[in-house]
Amino acid sequence: MSLSGLGDTGKAQPPPALFPAPESDTPTPGRRRGGAPQNRPSQNRPSQNGSVQNGPPQTDDAGRQLVFFGADAAEPTVADLAGLLAGPGEVVRMGGTARLSVQVDAAWRVHVLVAELASRGLAASWEPTGGARHAVRTSYTRVLKPLAAAWLHGTTKRPPAAFHLTGRRLRLWLAAAGTPEPPDCFLLRLGADDHECWEPIGVALASAGMAGTLLGPAEGGPAYRIIGRRRLARLAELVGGPPNAAPVDAWPT
Repeated sequence: MSLSGLGDTGKAQPPPALFPAPESDTPTPGRRRGGAPQNRPSQNRPSQNGSVQNGPPQTDDAGRQLVFFGADAAEPTVADLAGLLAGPGEVVRMGGTARLSVQVDAAWRVHVLVAELASRGLAASWEPTGGARHAVRTSYTRVLKPLAAAWLHGTTKRPPAAFHLTGRRLRLWLAAAGTPEPPDCFLLRLGADDHECWEPIGVALASAGMAGTLLGPAEGGPAYRIIGRRRLARLAELVGGPPNAAPVDAWPT
């Protein structure tokens, strides 16, 4: 599958083959292989401006209202890619352009991210980096310059002061670095060297109604662990239904 951007373009490689599929890709009742889950509403809903101020207070009502800013409630924009930077994504500048990249641990994540980048008019390529890991990256483009300017302080990645998490940002973070921990936990992994990001990202999660526990490298992190059925249900509401390429058990429900 060859993808090209609307601005600067680069030669894009097809995502790695998903088959033979990992065991977690085995369909379960209610799921059609290669299609959307059965009995789910369509994700094609009216768009809504996703620009908001700081997150609302942590109350049950606020959490329910935040579904208004879920992944289904707005059209894809380049600003959503801040969700990748909340996790292990990196952005670098070159002249008046910038490039975003992220390393992932499964082929299905490559499929999802390449499609998400293409939906935002960005050319994407990938390459294996050893083991089952792959690097997904965009071309250098002027389109990403504002994102780099907001997140880079010199060469250090740090969220902007007004950073908040919308459903589409969370969806991208989860697609790149979200891992379920049955029965009632979910890990959202962070950049290993992004120490200045960890605390403000945790504040953004709490503002979105999903306060998590920060795990350090010695505890299997860095990552935020989202614990409890209520918070996982809120995460599922915000990120929307699983992408077609995602294993059934890799997405919150």
